[in-house]
Amino acid sequence: MRFLRRSLIGVFLLCATFALFAVAANTVREAVVERMNDEPRSFPQRERVFAVNVTELVPETITPVLTTFGEVQSRRTLGIRATIGGTVTWTDPALIEGGSVSAGQPLLRVDPRSVQAERDRIAADLQDAQAEVRDAERGLDLAQDELDGATAQAALRTQAETRARDLLDRGVGTTAALETAELAAQSAEASVLTRRQALASAEARLDQARTRLSRAEINLTEAERQVEDTEITAAFDGALTDVTVSPGGRVTANEQIATLLDPDQLEVAFRVSTAQYARLLDGEGDLIAAPVAVQLDVSGVDLVAQGQITREGASVGEGQTGRLLFAQLDAAAGFRPGDFVTVSIDEPEMTGVALVPATAVDADRTVLIVTAEDRLELRAVEQLRTQGDDVIIRVGDLAGEEIVVARSPLLGAGIGVRPLREEEETVEEEPQIDASISLDDDRRAKLVAFVQDGRMPDEVKTRIIAQLEQPEVPLATVERLEGQMGG
Repeated sequence: MRFLRRSLIGVFLLCATFALFAVAANTVREAVVERMNDEPRSFPQRERVFAVNVTELVPETITPVLTTFGEVQSRRTLGIRATIGGTVTWTDPALIEGGSVSAGQPLLRVDPRSVQAERDRIAADLQDAQAEVRDAERGLDLAQDELDGATAQAALRTQAETRARDLLDRGVGTTAALETAELAAQSAEASVLTRRQALASAEARLDQARTRLSRAEINLTEAERQVEDTEITAAFDGALTDVTVSPGGRVTANEQIATLLDPDQLEVAFRVSTAQYARLLDGEGDLIAAPVAVQLDVSGVDLVAQGQITREGASVGEGQTGRLLFAQLDAAAGFRPGDFVTVSIDEPEMTGVALVPATAVDADRTVLIVTAEDRLELRAVEQLRTQGDDVIIRVGDLAGEEIVVARSPLLGAGIGVRPLREEEETVEEEPQIDASISLDDDRRAKLVAFVQDGRMPDEVKTRIIAQLEQPEVPLATVERLEGQMGG
């Protein structure tokens, strides 16, 4: 009986389960049929509008700045060389790296004993030549006196011949006496000729003696110059570098022992491309004297000097490109030859142009114009220069138009935008005052020690230390120095 009851309950539950499955399947079927029979719903579409930053193109006059790198060098550079070789016996204390010298200041001396001995020998030869000239002059005087005596004697012999001839004509004299007088006259004439030859020889000897004297004087002058060349002096006021000699060392003739620079006449040499060089030419093809600014970063302190272009290199140089230009610096305190600096050159002014961010111009030289309906329009522009993160473009017929400052792949022609314009501030700007702080003794001492041990020019050190010794020190100076100390 119990078995039958449990079997009937199980059959009932199984039937109830199948019934529930049937109801559930029918419900799902009805839902699917109802969904498929429903009409599709339509949602209203709305155009997407992008917010963009815009700027107005206003024609103006801009001076483009060309930036490059260059090296500072001295306009007056002289290699000091030894004229003669020998042992260095003395050097001036200023003959060191960075030593300052003045024009005419002795720098070193080479052992002069050998050249002095040579000069003494030439001086003795000069004395011999002078004695030879005096002897030749005395010989010339004697030869002249002998010629005068022979001439007088010949005149007397001629007179005797004339008397003997008169006596013979009057019948008083004899033929033998006349012949004797004629022979004596001929002998006197021959003696005069001999004395003339002796006088000519004396004159030739005097000329040769004077020539030898001139040679001896030239040799003595050369020897004295050699003695003077044993002492080397500075040609102009300046500073020394590349010093390679010390007392006791030996130098050879024409050996370079130092280089003399004029630190007050500095210039910067820099190289530009051919296209940049063409922009620095005037209408006649000559290089313009464009102003330049030279900047050097020394331990966080910027050194700036002004100047102008003076000349260009005569040739491009093997393996080089572009043009090498030189600019003279007006006042270059703190600069030294060999400094690697940044050079900014002011190019000729450009009119009818605008300076816009580089992100506003695409690679194909186009910009996006915002129309009156706040839609974008693609327009081509002429890009003239690149100035850091900005570019200079020709405005032309785009004057007064608004362009998108930053291009993106989402923006294109025909897209609606919401322009974001910069609001003009009418509030007068207050003058900015550099912040200053007070330093305690320990912090001040650390900064002063860092500046004194740093690699910067003496003028810069003096200026910074003077600032640090004040009760109030500029905050920017302290931050730069502490940044350098931290590095």
